[in-house]
Amino acid sequence: MNKSLRLLAGVSMVVGLLAAGPAVAQEQEDSQVQLAREYERKGDHEKAAFLFSRLRNDEQIAPNILPDYLAALQGMKQYKEAEKLLKRAIKQRPGEAALPVMLGQLYAQSVDELAARKQWDKVLSQLTVEQVPAVAWEFQRLNQPDWAVRTYLRGRELARSETEFGPQLIQLYTRQNQPDKLMGETLRLLQTDEQQLPFVRNMLQNSLQEEKDFAALEKELLSLVQKNPDRPAYSELLLWLQVQRRDFTGALVQAKALDRRGRTEGQRVLEVAEIARRNKDYESAIQAYDYLVREYRNSPYYALVRQRLVQTREEQVRTTYPVNVAQLRGLLQEYEQVLQDLGRTPETAPVLRSMAALRAFQLDEKEPAIKLLNEVITMPRASLEVVDQAKIDLADIYLLRAEPWEATLLYSQVEKSHKDTPLGYEAKLRNARLSYFAGDFKLAQSHLDILKQATSREIANDAMQLSLLITDNTAMDTAGVALRDYAAVEQQVFQNKVPEALRGLDALLTKYPGHSLQDEAWFLKAQLLRRTGDYPGALSTLERITANPKYDVLSDDALFLAASILEENVQDREKAQQLYNQVITKYPGSIYVAEARKRFRKLRGDVVN
Repeated sequence: MNKSLRLLAGVSMVVGLLAAGPAVAQEQEDSQVQLAREYERKGDHEKAAFLFSRLRNDEQIAPNILPDYLAALQGMKQYKEAEKLLKRAIKQRPGEAALPVMLGQLYAQSVDELAARKQWDKVLSQLTVEQVPAVAWEFQRLNQPDWAVRTYLRGRELARSETEFGPQLIQLYTRQNQPDKLMGETLRLLQTDEQQLPFVRNMLQNSLQEEKDFAALEKELLSLVQKNPDRPAYSELLLWLQVQRRDFTGALVQAKALDRRGRTEGQRVLEVAEIARRNKDYESAIQAYDYLVREYRNSPYYALVRQRLVQTREEQVRTTYPVNVAQLRGLLQEYEQVLQDLGRTPETAPVLRSMAALRAFQLDEKEPAIKLLNEVITMPRASLEVVDQAKIDLADIYLLRAEPWEATLLYSQVEKSHKDTPLGYEAKLRNARLSYFAGDFKLAQSHLDILKQATSREIANDAMQLSLLITDNTAMDTAGVALRDYAAVEQQVFQNKVPEALRGLDALLTKYPGHSLQDEAWFLKAQLLRRTGDYPGALSTLERITANPKYDVLSDDALFLAASILEENVQDREKAQQLYNQVITKYPGSIYVAEARKRFRKLRGDVVN
């Protein structure tokens, strides 16, 4: 039996039963369609096409059958038959916009690209606004995203709206990884609806991948802000972008403009100042606080700003090595002036706490510091939060005086009164550190295991780092002999005994050559050498880490610190720029990348508004 006869025999029963009556015929026809689809699913195009061809003409082009019939014909490369079938469907259902798109796809599959483009151009030329979603969806279904984009853009022309079909275009540009077009389309949403700002921010957050993307967006936003001074959404977006890039000087410009426009009494500037301070951009933070003190004397934030200004200046002095003691004493006078102007109240308790820390840890004046903290603890109407913060400070000073039992008593009091709160977690972390200093690593780890689940990310991260240090260095050395020596050095650092700590590190490195603590010891030594002003010594010590592949865990830390020393202390801008670039390229996942990129751009001479 030849092939045609076998095929006819396979379906003869189906055909014969069509004459048995309407109900039976309809049931048999449904079975025939199901069988044809099953053949097509299995790739047997010939049997599928034969069964579809036995259907009535109107059934062959029905919406639920046409795609499968076309697939069967195309699988057999019977493009002319498929074209006839489609044209018949188009003639019968002229309002179904997807059918002409399918015809173009048929031409494309038959390798007639010119005919395909001509057909699709015809579809767009005859398009109505109402047909746009269906036609664009069909192009996407057929894996023709560029034509889907053209469909939406044509629909925008027909609707005479620059923002029509914006979300759909954003989705397409995102899938096609076209950041430039995505950025333009996303920003266009704000032209008519500033309520879209959160959506726009989220979309841009997901699409900004490289430095050139950030730079292009910043350039575009600067232009839009200048052209549309009455649209605060563009300034808001530029402010957000500059904060993302840690360009706090530029962010401050936008925050000032938004405060003036919205009459928010400096609130936006204060937000930028606080973020800049947390990111250790003290110059920008001080500039912002200075501005707020001058311009908003009657603001509800005025007292806070006065305090933050002096506190930020202190942080800047304390982290500029070697520390200038004369400047620290000058800061004490500034704190006294704030207290004189604002009074000694629970609201100015942070000033008293800052003065106490300055006296105890920087000027070695522990007794006056204790007196200041006791003033806060016994202050009338002081909140429990304020009192317990002062107790933690006081415990730190007891630890400074080598009185660990007094310290742990105060830490434990705060833990108990602030259970499951950030302040309570902070006290528990101090207790864990105290146990670590004492060499009681099991007790320290029991505290840290709880803290690793803390709601505060900063506390959880600190707990995780200390926990890993203990775990890594007691795995092989269960007694933790080397770690005890290292913990003793860290306690000396906490007590500001830098010369003693340096001697301790040298002894540790000699006593335990090749120990897993070696990279930690080198890194800590480099930090301490920087504090003493020995910049060449700090850089050569850091090179021991960066030049040795086995110290990969701290390599990015060491590289960034070396670049910072070269930039801030040695004033070797060219070499610093090279190292920042190495941080960006060698360690793209490092936490230092954003700051390294900002500093690299600044050293390169990029204009940052």
